[in-house]
Amino acid sequence: MGVMGVALDPEETETSVIRKLVDFTGRDVLDVGCGDGRMTWRFAASTHSILGIDPAAASIAAARASTPDELRAKVRFEVADITTAEAPVAAFDVAVFSWSLC
Repeated sequence: MGVMGVALDPEETETSVIRKLVDFTGRDVLDVGCGDGRMTWRFAASTHSILGIDPAAASIAAARASTPDELRAKVRFEVADITTAEAPVAAFDVAVFSWSLC
């Protein structure tokens, strides 16, 4: 028996709601719990810069590997836990917590 893939938010409802709430244009964004970059790619093109953090090293490796060439200058991924990370608050205009608060 084969393994069936799962598409998260295929209608992009989550993306639509986030875009209605936040204008990412030209903003410096912190993507908390970015995982493999699933949501990062949905708004990265319009940002000034984006830092995706996640405590799972394997997820960060996957995100780095799938970073489109045209976004490499503005998107970074780091292994970090938001509860212990030392990022200056003033460094970001927007913080996104997609599926991070459970």
